[in-house]
Amino acid sequence: MTGTPHIVSDVMTQTVVAVGRDAPFKEIVRTLEQWKVSAMPVLEGEGRVVGVVSEADLLPKEEFRDEEQSLSRQRERLADAAKAGATRAAELMSTPAVTVHADATLAQAARIMAVRHVKRLPVVDAVGMLQGIVSRADLLKVFLRPDAEIEEEVRRTVVSYLFPGFSHAIHVNVDEGVVTLRGHVRDTSLVSVAVRLVHAVEGVVDVVPQLTGESAEATP
Repeated sequence: MTGTPHIVSDVMTQTVVAVGRDAPFKEIVRTLEQWKVSAMPVLEGEGRVVGVVSEADLLPKEEFRDEEQSLSRQRERLADAAKAGATRAAELMSTPAVTVHADATLAQAARIMAVRHVKRLPVVDAVGMLQGIVSRADLLKVFLRPDAEIEEEVRRTVVSYLFPGFSHAIHVNVDEGVVTLRGHVRDTSLVSVAVRLVHAVEGVVDVVPQLTGESAEATP
């Protein structure tokens, strides 16, 4: 995994467990348990994603089993009460599915997950056909990049770019994803730019700038 920004296709899982619209309740439960997942896409036709069924969609079946559940309580949660009586994936699934395209950046995928409160996203093509799935854990894979790889990219894409005449005087150290920049630069106004660019490198946990120099205004 080299170069940035990384996209969803770099980290997604291509082998995806899924069910059809007519999958019965118990088959869904068995599939989730067998594959140790908490949610999966629901497909129709040749593989078009039409929804997602999760453990949360199945739980009302047990929750509303209690006959003492008040009618007012059930009215407040009509959608869940309806799922309690559902027997097929088409009735249980959340639809439309929250999806992402393979060429989306990891930041875009993370933003969708945060805003839509989901833990995984089916990856689809332009017509909604399933290509893979990406999870929160997949998005964190960038933080497994070796420190040496991050250091090389910071030198190549940030230091050499911003300080072409002084790159030899700037030392880059990466420890557990934390990048420290040390050295002397001619224009300190570029330090904040450097910090921002280094933060954008995939796998960087934090940036510690220890760069000294003169301001552009003070340079004759």
